[in-house]
Amino acid sequence: MASIFTKIIKGEIPCYKISENEKFFAFLDINPLMPGHTLIVPKVETDRYFDLPDTTLAEMTVFSKKIAKAIEKVVPCDRVGVVVLGLEVPHAHVHLIPLNSMDDINFARPKLKLSNEEFSAIAEKIRNEID
Repeated sequence: MASIFTKIIKGEIPCYKISENEKFFAFLDINPLMPGHTLIVPKVETDRYFDLPDTTLAEMTVFSKKIAKAIEKVVPCDRVGVVVLGLEVPHAHVHLIPLNSMDDINFARPKLKLSNEEFSAIAEKIRNEID
């Protein structure tokens, strides 16, 4: 059975898409810790991050870097953190989270509630800053 991320990639579930290429897909997390919290997923469904081939991991990092640089231009933050958890969805993925403090990356705290308009505006601003 396809993961929720595979369904998002295929367009079966709507998302706030940031970017994609032939191997990766980036979209806003709908339960963000911070505005601009973005998920990067490989298009090939693999459960565990470290089961991805080395070349895929390297390419995913480069893909993530351009998204992180765009987030930094749009969201006021000291830096963009990178987190790999992999427990909530059986599809390897990376969280890119704008950070101003260590607490900004605390997954135990309540998630933000943003409107469709807020999500859409953030996604558009990030897309416009991708090199």
